[in-house]
Amino acid sequence: MKHQPLAYRMRPTHINEIIGQAHLVGEGKILSRMVKAGKLASMILYGPPGTGKTSMATALAKTLKLQVRTLNAVVDKKKDMEIVVEEAKMSGSLVLILDEVHRLDKAKQDFLLPHLESNLITMIGCTTSNPYHAINPAIRSRCHIFELKALTPIDVKKAIQRAITDMENGYGNEEIILTEEALNHLSSSSAGDMRSALNGLELAVASTPKNTNNEIVIDLEVAEECMQRKSFSHDKDGDAHYDVLSAFQKSIRGSDVDGALHYLGRLIEAGDLDSIARRMIVIAYEDIGLANPQAGPRAVAAVQAAERLGFPEARIPLSVAIVELCLSPKSNSAYRALDSALADIRSGKSGEIPNHLKDSHYQGASSLGRGVDYKYPHDYPGGWVNQQYLPDSIKNKQYYKPKDTGKFEQAMKQVYEKILKEKKSL
Repeated sequence: MKHQPLAYRMRPTHINEIIGQAHLVGEGKILSRMVKAGKLASMILYGPPGTGKTSMATALAKTLKLQVRTLNAVVDKKKDMEIVVEEAKMSGSLVLILDEVHRLDKAKQDFLLPHLESNLITMIGCTTSNPYHAINPAIRSRCHIFELKALTPIDVKKAIQRAITDMENGYGNEEIILTEEALNHLSSSSAGDMRSALNGLELAVASTPKNTNNEIVIDLEVAEECMQRKSFSHDKDGDAHYDVLSAFQKSIRGSDVDGALHYLGRLIEAGDLDSIARRMIVIAYEDIGLANPQAGPRAVAAVQAAERLGFPEARIPLSVAIVELCLSPKSNSAYRALDSALADIRSGKSGEIPNHLKDSHYQGASSLGRGVDYKYPHDYPGGWVNQQYLPDSIKNKQYYKPKDTGKFEQAMKQVYEKILKEKKSL
């Protein structure tokens, strides 16, 4: 077993050995109650990488001494699942730990469903993707769903210290001196990913020669060299990606410069310029809009500059634009007005276009009343004339509700309210 990675060797074999996730395995919590009742139900465990999903699944099954098999929804074939089902029929039941469960194709899913329903197979699916987004409802509805949280630095420290002292699977037979600074770096730079921290520790032990006292000394410098910088704790298609984008936009909408720059930094570390660019432009028009109309063009210009420069210099125009977006006055009045109009149209509230607005550029149009009595606004003082534009059924409808944020929209509000006042005479 010593040839296997340290993170694999240190996987818990009992529920009491699980580090973190107290909201699931703590005293009186749901998974602890399942174990005490001696009955596991099919479930999906989801959360960031390195939080112990597969390890927890294995520990739960082993705690109850249940027969367990582990498959991967991407790599393993339907034939492998058929073999597992045959084993279950011989023993009466079996726990199937299915990694990457969100990648389960329809053929494998259709094969598994009846065996989940009959409880011949108890499936514990593991995934980094939000099951409500990524997993077929047919599978999801037959499983309990539990979210695992990123481990705290204290949790990761506990795992590292356990690995150093474990005589059977860790380094308990070695003389390892891990400085406090190195321990702190291994636990903090792993960003809650226990696997990353243990991989870093393993590399440090393997690459550090023993001193004259037969000791392996791991200091801060060694720890820094052995912990590869995590660019980001999600992939661009993962659930965490959308969580960060959501936090990014909400921070800007909330005028929180520090929060927005933090989430921008996380997206930059992930190298995801496309998502940054798209979200910035959307924000400029959705959340700032008429309160600062120049925010849109300037956001586009910043994006174009960033795309031309590439990282790392791209961060410079992006930072300028983000600070402006955060501190600009906010208004969503324009797009909300359009959404109100669309809602009426989609619910059948359209009505007949007034005749004087209909196309009159064809022979015979006037005999049909098309364009008759249309008043050409440029022929009137101020370039505006009081006439009806909306269909009769919704002629008094008001979609646009201007706000007082920003001098530009304040000025437009005055014009709009003046026009409304004159329209009331129609």
